[in-house]
Amino acid sequence: MLRPIVLVPACTCDIGSHQFHTVQAKYVEAVVKGAGCAPLILPALGAELELETMLGACDGILLTGSASNVHPSHYAQEVLDPALPQDPARDATTMPLIRAAIRRGIPILAICRGFQEMNVALGGSLHQALHGVEGLMDHRENPDHPLDQQYGIAHTVTLVPGGVLARILGPADIGVNSLHGQGVNLLAGGLAVEARAADGVVEAFSVTGSPGFTLALQWHPEWALADNPVSLRLFDAFGQACRSYLAARGRPA
Repeated sequence: MLRPIVLVPACTCDIGSHQFHTVQAKYVEAVVKGAGCAPLILPALGAELELETMLGACDGILLTGSASNVHPSHYAQEVLDPALPQDPARDATTMPLIRAAIRRGIPILAICRGFQEMNVALGGSLHQALHGVEGLMDHRENPDHPLDQQYGIAHTVTLVPGGVLARILGPADIGVNSLHGQGVNLLAGGLAVEARAADGVVEAFSVTGSPGFTLALQWHPEWALADNPVSLRLFDAFGQACRSYLAARGRPA
């Protein structure tokens, strides 16, 4: 049986004297083991990418987290902290990719940076430092802690009753990890809040009126996927949407 192909956009980084297109293994593994799909890493080529060719070959998109941030010029701001990493090649790739995929109805699951870049791609803006905004929590991890602690449950989020996320997971609050310094300031038009943290920060949203599955999460459900029933339901829902998209378009073997 054919498995749906899920594009996983890469980040760029320098290793030694050379530039690489990279994706963390946990995202690739989540596509396989959680969604039951076949991952295809998409290089961050920006305008040089054959976008329509790639979209015509895929049945879903997973927008990953990253150490880098969306460049604030995409939402008409200056860089607040020059020490924080940027990845303009990824921005140039994912921004048009997101808009084109939504028009086509291609299923999208967006995580952390992916959540933020989807909001920006559709016209929203970000707080560049949530911890500097009065009344908001510090949503960052402690980098001195071991990874299991960094990715441990940090706070709860409240799901919007009747929303996409609540239909997948049920109405109860859920515990999530938290490893982000930035977050939604202005939510783009056409997006519906699916969950919030206790301080009001948007933790999940969907695209209203989209012809396909589109869900964006500020936390990291891919971490320790097999041990988290909530994360497994999220990736299963994404995988089912990708399989439905594949069946509807009848991609040949």
